[in-house]
Amino acid sequence: MTATGASTPGIPALTDAEHDLVDHYLALIDRVAAVCPASGPRPTYSLLLGAQALVSEAVRLRTAAELMFERGEREIHASTLAQALQALDGERRCQRVRLPATPAAPHGNIEPP
Repeated sequence: MTATGASTPGIPALTDAEHDLVDHYLALIDRVAAVCPASGPRPTYSLLLGAQALVSEAVRLRTAAELMFERGEREIHASTLAQALQALDGERRCQRVRLPATPAAPHGNIEPP
């Protein structure tokens, strides 16, 4: 929502808990993409930090789902949430989780014949 209370174009009306669920789900997807070991060379420490952030974001997602349940929201409205995910660039963000089409040969290993 904007400061005037108007919804962002393309995003359906969501409860606060649904909004949190969508936000934390997309953040979790971003974190998974960031720790993908096939995404390229990097220091092991950055992978460790990314994995820790992934766990923290998963806890936030769980908390959002718990809040929905506590508030009596007993059903996930998939079509509405899918529309929100699409409006928030969810498809592109999920694409980052996929493995590269042609993975590079592991460093120091010989490729099989």
